[in-house]
Amino acid sequence: MGPLIVQSDRTVLLELDHEDADDARRELAAFAELERAPEHVHTYRITPLGLWNARAAGLDAEQVLDVLLTRSRFPVPHALLLDIDETMSRYGRLVLEQDPVHGLVLRSHDAPVLEEISRHRTIAPLLGPRIDGATTVVHGSARGRLKQLLLTVGWPAEDRAGYVDGTPHPVALTETDPLTGEAWALRPYQRHAVENFWAGGSGVVVLPCGAGKTLVGAGVMAASSTTTLVLVTSTVSARQWKAELLRRTTLTEDEIGEYSGAVKEVRPVTIATYQVLTSRRGGLHPHLELLDGHDWGLIVYDEVHLLPAPVFRMTAELQARRRLGLTATLVREDHREGEVFSLIGPKRYDAPWREIEAQGHIAPADCVEVRVELPLADRMAYASAEDADRHRLASSSPHKLDVVARLVARHRGEPVLVIGQFLDQLGELGELLGAPVLQGSTSTARREKLFAAFRAGELPVLVVSKVANFSVDLPEASVAVQVSGAFGSRQEEAQRLGRLLRPKRDGRPATFYTVVARDTVDAGYAAKRRRFLAEQGYAYRILDAADLEAPGHEAPGHEAPGELPEDR
Repeated sequence: MGPLIVQSDRTVLLELDHEDADDARRELAAFAELERAPEHVHTYRITPLGLWNARAAGLDAEQVLDVLLTRSRFPVPHALLLDIDETMSRYGRLVLEQDPVHGLVLRSHDAPVLEEISRHRTIAPLLGPRIDGATTVVHGSARGRLKQLLLTVGWPAEDRAGYVDGTPHPVALTETDPLTGEAWALRPYQRHAVENFWAGGSGVVVLPCGAGKTLVGAGVMAASSTTTLVLVTSTVSARQWKAELLRRTTLTEDEIGEYSGAVKEVRPVTIATYQVLTSRRGGLHPHLELLDGHDWGLIVYDEVHLLPAPVFRMTAELQARRRLGLTATLVREDHREGEVFSLIGPKRYDAPWREIEAQGHIAPADCVEVRVELPLADRMAYASAEDADRHRLASSSPHKLDVVARLVARHRGEPVLVIGQFLDQLGELGELLGAPVLQGSTSTARREKLFAAFRAGELPVLVVSKVANFSVDLPEASVAVQVSGAFGSRQEEAQRLGRLLRPKRDGRPATFYTVVARDTVDAGYAAKRRRFLAEQGYAYRILDAADLEAPGHEAPGHEAPGELPEDR
């Protein structure tokens, strides 16, 4: 009686109370994607991408089938076993290699497969002349694009073309934190992530926000000891990376360059923003071409889940280098996670959020949805609005403002982030709360000043737009109030909770509120946004806005900040 129930629709149920559950979970995670992780039974799904990730990591179909057959409580559907075997056999039937005479070539021991893809209308232009029945030349600049297209048509290529070594540059991790004087080392899961990546050559490491993805990047840089290009989402993120590298490695100020909107420094380790790298001038991409001309040994893609967006995809042309992708979640609402697989490489390491939390490396989180009842007049206005306007009307309802003020008052004395999508709404909140508003138009200098004041405890409340979703290090934040978001984006929900997950000095949990307008599309999108965190094992509690005390009118003996009345 094993802990798994394997079903013909490719879902696998894992019973957590079973004595073999932990072993089964580790084995299953190597080839199946976690879909839901509530209290007692976790649901995994077996997908072609998950099976190809496993194949790229060295697992074969026999090992995968052995896990299912050995751990399953009931007989495994025979058709599913055959399907898994055939799906995994597709990986590696096409191989990219370097030929000493012809350069980059595509080879296959299965001539019909090579013939099929050679005649594909979008793939054919990327291929050169046929050398023989098993080999065709590939245009050198088409390496990334070809892998994308081959994955799309169901024939993922194994990339054995290798990497240029890059210019050597010594990098080592420090043993002492210069800020605290305390000894430090990579945590076990960070070390395993570095080892798994290096054994595979290129690929993606998935870790929760606050779990130290930057340190994994530093560890890989030390293993590589070559010139490195780090790609980030913003100038603020670039400077955070630089500060962390100076703190955790032997690199000096003179060895780390920033390549952003205002500064253009190319040094042995260069940290560039995606935006400047993909900016155009006269139809050309001068910054991308400039950096592509350098002999990098390693490219690090921070927030790699953004890469499939067309503007970021161009940076993946740097295919001849080792490529490390870092992210908290590969979830994309457009279901294009496969492009990360083809452009950067397979998933090399993935740690569940709650597992890292159990080890004490990220803060526990209390997730609460606060539901607001709209007055009749507002509900009528919403009901008569065009579909395109309903999201804004519901999400930015003025009746949310008072609720946010009550929540902020409840957590007086704690660092609070108020996060939203609509700038008018954020402006009103800033005025109501007497707090500064940080948005896309806020200058880098202003952003850094606000973040520094927040970290120092001089600024108790900060109102932020979606610019704070990614790569913003605010370890002191313990409360976030989400007032509006980008439709049903699970990715955004995960990133926003991630702002709170650095462990707190006093050990208290983070509190993540979402304010939702009842009986509107706002509630529907909120339910979808919760899905990723529910999959990670986070349970949302529901609170009615009417249960909140007005700011400054907490009754004597009322709950202390951070506590809530009984949920409804």
